[in-house]
Amino acid sequence: MLAIDVFAEELSHYLDADKVDKVRHAYERARCAHEGQTRSSGDPYITHPLAVARILSGMRMDHHSIMAAMLHDVIEDTGVSKEELTEEFGETVALLVDGVSKLTHIEFASQEEKQAKNFEKMALAMAKDIRVIIVKLADRLHNMRTLGPLKPIKRRRVARETLDIYARIAGRLGMQDLRIEFEDRGFEALYPLRARRLRAAVAMVRNKQQELVNDTKESLENQLQRWGIEATVIGREKHLYSIYKKLQGKRKFRDITDVFAFRVITDDVESCYKALGAAHMLYKPIPDRFKDYIAIPKANGYQSIHTVLHGVENIPIEVQIRTKEMDAIAGSGIAAHWLYKSEKNHTSKSRARRWVNNLLELQQNAGNSLEFIEHVRNDFFSDELFVFSPKGKIIELPAGATAVDFAYSIHTEIGNSCVSCRINNRLASLSQPLESGELVHIITREDARPRAIWLNTVKTSKARIAIHNSLKSNQLNDTLDLGKRMLMRTLAHIDVSLDDISPERFAETYEQLKCKNLDQLLSEIGLGKRMTNSVAKLLVPERSKDISTHVESPLTIDPTDGTMITLARCCHPIPGDSIIGVIVPGKGLIIHLDTCKNSIDIRKQAEKINEVSWSPQVRGEFPVDLSILVESNRGIFAELASRITVMGATIDKIQYKEQDSNRNHIRITIGVKNRVHLADIMRRIRGLRTVEKITRERN
Repeated sequence: MLAIDVFAEELSHYLDADKVDKVRHAYERARCAHEGQTRSSGDPYITHPLAVARILSGMRMDHHSIMAAMLHDVIEDTGVSKEELTEEFGETVALLVDGVSKLTHIEFASQEEKQAKNFEKMALAMAKDIRVIIVKLADRLHNMRTLGPLKPIKRRRVARETLDIYARIAGRLGMQDLRIEFEDRGFEALYPLRARRLRAAVAMVRNKQQELVNDTKESLENQLQRWGIEATVIGREKHLYSIYKKLQGKRKFRDITDVFAFRVITDDVESCYKALGAAHMLYKPIPDRFKDYIAIPKANGYQSIHTVLHGVENIPIEVQIRTKEMDAIAGSGIAAHWLYKSEKNHTSKSRARRWVNNLLELQQNAGNSLEFIEHVRNDFFSDELFVFSPKGKIIELPAGATAVDFAYSIHTEIGNSCVSCRINNRLASLSQPLESGELVHIITREDARPRAIWLNTVKTSKARIAIHNSLKSNQLNDTLDLGKRMLMRTLAHIDVSLDDISPERFAETYEQLKCKNLDQLLSEIGLGKRMTNSVAKLLVPERSKDISTHVESPLTIDPTDGTMITLARCCHPIPGDSIIGVIVPGKGLIIHLDTCKNSIDIRKQAEKINEVSWSPQVRGEFPVDLSILVESNRGIFAELASRITVMGATIDKIQYKEQDSNRNHIRITIGVKNRVHLADIMRRIRGLRTVEKITRERN
């Protein structure tokens, strides 16, 4: 019997006869198109599309997806056009095939650019039909299963791409079976020797532990039976790549392989929680090793109860408890949607759709394909955490995300106007990393604006892009405002205002400086590209002598009000300090302590110096470095943290160094309101019995 006949028989178990006939037609079209083509193995090329279609049928995918699998290479490899496919098989199939097809008619500068551009094309197609990625994953899976005949360089390149992108996508879409196979095959292709040795070590351990595994499985089955729970217990092995990654994290091989894993499959959710009780009555649970993903599903729709128990001979037992349907979704993820069609089981599909929409938003805001794929790696392929909004909505964020990331995930305007936050109903820093399960409430203010410093702490690309865009749009206004204030201050000392200068004089000045208009002139002053004295001399040439000799009054500044005023990192000035402003081309006004070592060299360029003073209305937090010499004491960090936070300051960084056997040196960065606030904090710290000396560090 021909391969297509066998496949058609398999499809008839869940597809109508007319749909099976359409799949046959797609196969014949692909076979004719690929006539004479062979794979690296020497097999006829049609064996590949047929194998991809078989993978999709194993997931119980619809006939459109399977037809697209049959035809997925005809545009790329045979010259058949999308228009031809549309006419013959319909728009849906043509869209899926085109989405999977690589860009072959464009020359790329590098392999990385090619990879990024093809991924971008696929992401745009996914936004129209999520099945594009499922077909692509099936295509990649068969390619990974047939890597052998490829040259070593290409084999490693395909394996690396699979681990970096496709395994992560499969995981993100909840297709764990696919992810595991991608990871194990990719690992073996990249590191064949390591994989071989690790597999042998795991097999040796398995043989030694088999009796314990069998006894534990039997005990669990008997316990569930006594409780009247219908369930299946399955012994589960850790896959090779996960063991390898844990070993890379410096964990010992014995610690990884000594954890037995079991899966309990029940009929309904109620039975899951009963099974949990039964397992906890049989073996003592390990504290803090319990997770309920049924009540709070993962971002990819995964649902299960996880618990770790003290098993036989006190060996840890990891137990996962879920329903049959949850188990199918855990393995097939979004693909399970086509198997379970009830409305209650749309979780994985809706989450996948949300993921794709976020992808599309990133693509629209990214500068190019390489930037886009970098954002994807950072946002969507990282570990995740779950936090709650005040209304109880679950928000998924990458590990290490802050309240600012949370704010932007709610809405861009919320992010742009946030000023502080409450975490679990307590005031907290916007830069504080969030933890799963926390309740986050964002406090906003209408006149607030994003701060450039947020870029140092945010983890999501959505937040980073929004902050960049806001800073960019605000920068022009800030630059204009700073430039105008600086020029007006210089002119005021000769009793001249901008309104006193004639349009003709402005026009002559624009021509001399090659500026289009006043806005450009003021912007260049604010950016430090033009010195105010020089510009003023051109605008009021008859008073040039007075301009060059006058002493300017200080320029009032508020570093939190605009992007063109920056506090120098070398000396960390804070409100109340004596300061000077230095115009740096392209960066605007940089504020230093007037005693800063760098200011000595700066003062040699008098034209760049601006006398400045703090605005009485300045608000916010400003970093300060403190150097503390303390007696050796285990509780000193807790005592320091307590005294600092009680005073309303935040701790950004702590560095510790042994001075000698009895003393330690601590360098701590804290956020303070002003010089008075700092003095109060230092006074409190000096009150500690173990503190010998405390000083403010400055350059």
